Amino acid sequence: MKEEKLTYKDAGVDTKEGERAVSLMKEHVKGTFNENVLTGLGSFGSLFNLDVKDMKQPVLVSGTDGVGTKLKIAFLMDKHDTVGIDCVAMCVNDVLCQGAKPLFFLDYIATGKVKAEKIADIVKGIADGCKQAGSALVGGETAEMPDFYSAGEYDMAGFSVGVVDKEKIITGEKVAIGNKIIGIASSGIHSNGYSLVRKVFFDKMQMEVSDYIEELGQTLGEALLTPTKIYAKACDAVLPHYDVNGIVHITGGGFYENIPRILPEGTAASIQVGTWDVPPIFPYIKKCGNIDREEMFSTYNMGVGMMMVTDAADADSVVKALCAAGETAGVIGEIIAYSGKKVVLNYKD
Repeated sequence: MKEEKLTYKDAGVDTKEGERAVSLMKEHVKGTFNENVLTGLGSFGSLFNLDVKDMKQPVLVSGTDGVGTKLKIAFLMDKHDTVGIDCVAMCVNDVLCQGAKPLFFLDYIATGKVKAEKIADIVKGIADGCKQAGSALVGGETAEMPDFYSAGEYDMAGFSVGVVDKEKIITGEKVAIGNKIIGIASSGIHSNGYSLVRKVFFDKMQMEVSDYIEELGQTLGEALLTPTKIYAKACDAVLPHYDVNGIVHITGGGFYENIPRILPEGTAASIQVGTWDVPPIFPYIKKCGNIDREEMFSTYNMGVGMMMVTDAADADSVVKALCAAGETAGVIGEIIAYSGKKVVLNYKD
């Protein structure tokens, strides 16, 4: 009896489908290239020309992150062309906090079985995010891992590199008592707290992503899948013209974990809750889950995706520059004296 010959495809890995995925994503990726990208798709390593002639001492700033369980919403809706924006945003927004200009981005996508069109949709979102960030998508990896992921599911992560002149690095060490805190609006939940979101809506409330919610003016799935805002243009509008003492990306951990990351000892961030518009998704989560407001502020961005801390004399001008760049922004608090480091939320009620 002749022994059957096995192939890689028999083991669940279809290299031809992977090649087709690369072919479908090529135009999306090329759309992010600039004159500094020296290699195309297919090279073992990606080459990027580092143009730093205008910097005295260039410093590279890097960040890596993923999308988390927000991907579960994409699976439920079978919509995959926006979560790539989230992946870019979660990396790039961190890099921006040091005052860096994003240069290039790489992605990693892992799935049980490659479906070319789905992978191309994911990469389209990544490319869209890179365009918003002014960053080139120079490379990536799609890993087909049979029996490792459930059918139709995948995970992704990204890696962003930016550059800043050493003398212009923003660390928070210049944050001082009397500085004003400027809040820049988020687009919604962004990409944090989705385990609680799913617990509230799908386990407790037994809702579906297709349910239309009057308070939100859209379906639940549409609200939950809203892409994370990328703040590259906001930083471009401010950093070349004004001194910014600290930048905070309100990501996992909400206000309470992220703001102290730029506070010097002996200071606190005093935030006036109610000085910005809170997107309706947040009070809806709070109502449906019967969640304490402190828990909301320690989990979500509550409508403020990024904060800038500036000298009081510059605050109004920075707000005007942000608004001129298309952002919704305003002064939401100030830095006060405190024995330690703390976030103080002041409620109107």
